[in-house]
Amino acid sequence: MNINQLKYVLEVAASSSMREASTRLFISQPALSASIRELEEELGILLFERTNKGISLTDEGRDFVNYAKKAVGQYQILEERFLSKDSGKEHFSVSTQHYNFAIRAFTEMIKKTAPEKFVFSIHETKTKDVLGDVSSLKSEVGIVSFSGSNEAVIRKLMRDYRLDFTPLMTRETYVYVWKTHPFAGRSHVSIEEMQQYPCISFDQSDDSNFYLTEEAMADYSFDKMIKSDDRATSMELIAALNGYSIGCGMLSGGDVILQGMAAIKLDEEDPLTIGYITRKDSLPSRYRKAYIEELMRYRESASADNDGLMND
Repeated sequence: MNINQLKYVLEVAASSSMREASTRLFISQPALSASIRELEEELGILLFERTNKGISLTDEGRDFVNYAKKAVGQYQILEERFLSKDSGKEHFSVSTQHYNFAIRAFTEMIKKTAPEKFVFSIHETKTKDVLGDVSSLKSEVGIVSFSGSNEAVIRKLMRDYRLDFTPLMTRETYVYVWKTHPFAGRSHVSIEEMQQYPCISFDQSDDSNFYLTEEAMADYSFDKMIKSDDRATSMELIAALNGYSIGCGMLSGGDVILQGMAAIKLDEEDPLTIGYITRKDSLPSRYRKAYIEELMRYRESASADNDGLMND
C-alpha cells in the first residue's frame, strides 16, 4: 500500500466512474483499475462494488476511506512543510466558522510577529472541516460555536477528535435583516413573526448534519429556508427577498459588505458560545501563541462590544 493508491481510492470514491476518476488523475483507466485491485488484494477486502451502472463503496470501503482521508491529509502537510518550495518558510494555519473577528485576529498576529518569509493559511469553512482540520493538524487553531440546540453533539465530537475547547464569549440571539426590511427599525422580534420571510442559513452540505449548524435555533422548523455557502450570496438573498439570518454567517461591524444590515434582538433565547479549539497534547508554535493572544483580546472586550465582534 502506498500514498498514490490511497489518493486513487479517494478520487474513485468521489467520482461516478473509473473513467471519470482516471481523467481527473491523468492516468489510464486500466492502470487505475489495476492499482485499485492490487490494493484490494493486499488488504483482503473489497473496497468498491462494480456494476454496469458504475461503482460504489462497500461498507468496508467507506470505513477505509475515512482513514485514508486522514492519512493523505497528514502526508500533504508533510509535503508542504518539508518537500515543497516553501519548506524554508514559516507555516501557520487557522480554520474557522464564519467569524470576522477570527480574521482580524489573524491579520493582527501577522503584523505583530512580522515573519520574514511565511506561508500562512486561514480557512473559512464548515463546522466538520474546522474540527477535522485541527484534529489532523492541518490547522493549529480552529474557531467554532455551539448553542443549546447542538452543544452536546459538538462537545462529543470535540472529545472524539481529541480537541480542547476554550470559550471566548457567549452571545444572545439576533436576526439580521437588510436596512429596508419592514422590521428593520424594531428592537426585538419573535421567530413566529419572521416565519413569513425566508431564513438564509449557511449550508453544511449534509442535511443529516443539522446539528453542526453555525446558527442558533438549529432545531427550529422554519417554513421558508434557503441554504447558501457564500456570504455575498447570502447578503444578496437577504436584501432581495426580505430574508434574514440567525446566528453566525453575518457580521454587524467592520465589514463593508454588511453595512446595510440591521440587527434585531430575537425574543427566543438560544445563546451562542464561541471559542477556539486546539488538539490535545500538540506543541504550540509561536504563531499559535500569538494568534491566541489576539483572540483573548476579544474575550476581554466581549461585554463592551457586542456589535463589533459578532458575525451572526
